[in-house]
Amino acid sequence: MELEALRKDMIAAMKAKDKVTKEAVSALIAAVKKAAIDEGCRDDIKGELVDKVILKELKTAKEQIDTDLKEEYQARYDIIAKYAPKQMDEAEIKAYIEEKFADVLATGNKGQIMKAVMGDLKGKADGKLINQVVAGYCK
Repeated sequence: MELEALRKDMIAAMKAKDKVTKEAVSALIAAVKKAAIDEGCRDDIKGELVDKVILKELKTAKEQIDTDLKEEYQARYDIIAKYAPKQMDEAEIKAYIEEKFADVLATGNKGQIMKAVMGDLKGKADGKLINQVVAGYCK
């Protein structure tokens, strides 16, 4: 995802008077800009950074759904989810681990497996789901 695409969507939401979408996308843009400043790449924001921030904001919105403002945060989560990069599902994670990390799987050491796998799958799959899959191999 590129920052410019987020800006265009925010403008479209403003023109459509869609306050919820405008606020969610505006918050994403602000978070991306802050992360870019923190990383020292304020003028040249890469798509990977935008994706990383979107995933972080998606996780934050998901955690907030359980609060009293469930409807508001659910709407925000749904909007942010449209921009998030596709995440691997359980079957894809299993196939990837079996293909790339068969030697580490043979050890049965969960910590060693997680250390090897998380580096490759960070941002491509949910860490909790990866943990569940690895735990299944270590039983």
